[in-house]
Amino acid sequence: MNKRLIFVLLGFGFSLSAFAQSAPATAVARGEYIIRITGCNDCHTPGYAEKGGNIPTAQWLTGNPVGFKGPWGVSYPVNLRLLMQSLTEDQWVNFSKNLQARPPMPWFTMQMISDSDLRATYQFVRSLGPAGVQSPAFVPPGGEIKTKYIDFVPTSAKHWNGFSHITAK
Repeated sequence: MNKRLIFVLLGFGFSLSAFAQSAPATAVARGEYIIRITGCNDCHTPGYAEKGGNIPTAQWLTGNPVGFKGPWGVSYPVNLRLLMQSLTEDQWVNFSKNLQARPPMPWFTMQMISDSDLRATYQFVRSLGPAGVQSPAFVPPGGEIKTKYIDFVPTSAKHWNGFSHITAK
């Protein structure tokens, strides 16, 4: 084989290698974008909503010890970083497409997300690595609640004065 052909083949090999390395990075970036715009952090990252999203990425999606209390009992946002470590990408897609969860999780929207976007979210969450601890277990109605919780039960309109508490900047 002549030197020029070897150089071309090696260059082609490096190009493929660079492409193979950039494809996952693109999926990871897409996954981060999806996580940001769908509001996953609002519940699955402690303090995220209260701090206007100013939480370091290294602390994202570790579950939340603050529950949501309603007629169903008390549900807790799962630690997605630990969950994803226990699933393959295909298992995550299947899990998401068949998910039925307690409020306030919008499980029905998970079923609408494209497979490619679910795979991208998996790539992103996996890129963060495992962190945190398991979220508290579900507490059935009437059970003993040992954590802080948000009372997620609507009140009648006569007890609420509309949006007067919202101010514009």
